[in-house]
Amino acid sequence: MNWISVDEIKGGFLGYIQRVEAGETIVILRGGKPVAEIKPTVKAPDASRPFGLCAGEFIVPDDFDEPLPENILSEFEGK
Repeated sequence: MNWISVDEIKGGFLGYIQRVEAGETIVILRGGKPVAEIKPTVKAPDASRPFGLCAGEFIVPDDFDEPLPENILSEFEGK
């Protein structure tokens, strides 16, 4: 992790961004105190999940969207 001042980053922002792209984490200081951190983002997986990945592993019950029974509702409400 590298510590640099606001003035330093102003003078060479593109160079610091390239260093971050290479994997470095940079902490920016103002008045000797850290104010921000620039670090590489977590790379998202390249492949998307296939549609129907868990097909057949569970079944949605027919009453899924029916109102909850009164006893359960009262428990949620703390009665």
